[in-house]
Amino acid sequence: MTDLLAIGTRKGLWLARSEDDRRSWTLDGPHLLAQEVAAVCVDTRRPTPRLLAGIQYGHWGPTVMWSDDLGGTWNETDSGAIRFPEDTGAALERVWQLRPDSAGRPDVVWAGCEPHSLWRSTDGGCSFTLVRGHWDHPHRPEWQPGGGGGAVHTILPDPASDRVTIAMSGGGVYVSDDGGARWEPRNRGISAVFMPEPAPEYGQCVHKVAVDAAGPDTMVAQNHFGVFRTEDAGRHWSSIAGGLPADFGFPIATSPSTPGTAWVVPLVADMQRVPPGGRLRVQRTRDAGATWTEGGEGLPDAAWTAVMRDAFCVDEGDPTGVYLGTRDGCVYASADEGDSFTLVADHLPDVLVVRAVRLP
Repeated sequence: MTDLLAIGTRKGLWLARSEDDRRSWTLDGPHLLAQEVAAVCVDTRRPTPRLLAGIQYGHWGPTVMWSDDLGGTWNETDSGAIRFPEDTGAALERVWQLRPDSAGRPDVVWAGCEPHSLWRSTDGGCSFTLVRGHWDHPHRPEWQPGGGGGAVHTILPDPASDRVTIAMSGGGVYVSDDGGARWEPRNRGISAVFMPEPAPEYGQCVHKVAVDAAGPDTMVAQNHFGVFRTEDAGRHWSSIAGGLPADFGFPIATSPSTPGTAWVVPLVADMQRVPPGGRLRVQRTRDAGATWTEGGEGLPDAAWTAVMRDAFCVDEGDPTGVYLGTRDGCVYASADEGDSFTLVADHLPDVLVVRAVRLP
């Protein structure tokens, strides 16, 4: 068994591998050097895993590239994998999310982009089509960019139905029950303290959403302020931030096998955005947010850095592996559900995304 970490940074992609123990790692890279990699995924639904990267070429702009030999060679669509239709008057700014659909739809890949837009591929990520039901939604003119831009950054396709849940900076959570034709906001209970209305229907700055192992109707969300949980597919959200040292943060992750288990990386306040006291730590709940426990032996005490929304993930190992990358170029791995961490890499560029997969 090989554990693979795909690490996207401001200046390229690195791949880390561990054989069996998830404590000792070898680093391969850089790939795509000098290109910003804000989105990456490893699609294991096909006979040969496909590595997909959402890159920013700089002068040449953003696109999606793919590799069918885990970074040995790279391919890209000649005309660009993602291109806005002319009638939209829009241009692609950044690819923020790449998400394979279920095993039952092996060629479908979703992309979340800036400006706020959702895209669907039916050829494994070589080309994407704009989801017009989302783009043409009457709320779209009122979705605002967050501090990092106006992005669809979370895509959660339901493997058992046509339901798709997304989250957007400056837009909130939206759900489609028909594969993307019609969308409704589902933000009741999520705070938006920066808006004039105390409980708006939409416009929340949700930072990340993850599905709980209890089932697709149960999700958790890290908000601009607050951590929330829903058990009815987003129709009602309740705060689970009690007991955390800070309720601001970017990422959130859930156990793939144990209901009620989730992890967050708290940061102090809105504009400071550093770990409390400069101690980089992970908070874990095993009881659906009723209580939280600090973990992170091996993480630094003098770390005035941050972990971005997609630079945090878990794997499907037993026990669950937890991984994080920081804005000062360090990547850490835990083989014991966040109790302790080992250093995978340091002195990398700003880490934007980390994805973990187990390969035979």
